[in-house]
Amino acid sequence: MPDTQPVLEKPSRHSRRARMQALRTAAALFYAKGVRAVGMEEIVETSGIAKTTIYRHFPTKDALVEAFLKQEDAEFWQQWDAAVASASSADAVLDALGDWIGARVERPGYRGCPQINVAAEFADPGHPARIVARRHKAEMLRRLEAICQSVGAKPTAQVAMQLALLIDGAFMSDGRLSMGDAAATLKAAFRRLTSPDRL
Repeated sequence: MPDTQPVLEKPSRHSRRARMQALRTAAALFYAKGVRAVGMEEIVETSGIAKTTIYRHFPTKDALVEAFLKQEDAEFWQQWDAAVASASSADAVLDALGDWIGARVERPGYRGCPQINVAAEFADPGHPARIVARRHKAEMLRRLEAICQSVGAKPTAQVAMQLALLIDGAFMSDGRLSMGDAAATLKAAFRRLTSPDRL
């Protein structure tokens, strides 16, 4: 008797569109208001997607929050890679990051790093939001350590951590960096931290 496997149907185009619309709406609301301030009813009403459809794609609100942060994570690294793609040296990579982060924090309506914002709303370290956020920050530190190695910044791990804290501080600066030239401020700080004679 032949071994038969159930045939899994691919989600229809309409189903994919509904998922994307629900996630897009939830992401905008979560970022603007905070996760705890947004209920599923508001997501249903704003998105125009039926509650049953949303729950078919995201069985719980936590699943929707996790999907939001994973999407933010993927977009963040795509933008990071695009920002440094044309840099011809490790020093140029730091300058490119300074320009990108500076432009990011100066955007209208910028409310900080979504990973930090959402993780701060949940005390449980095992919550999906906290797990995604930890992975995101670990990846940032890994990338910064590689940059520090390339520019010869020592002690490498310590300087990378200082850069990570500086970047997180820029993300959470609550508009203060937008009062001046955020990119220039960040690039000067990057150079100072990675300079051989910084001490």
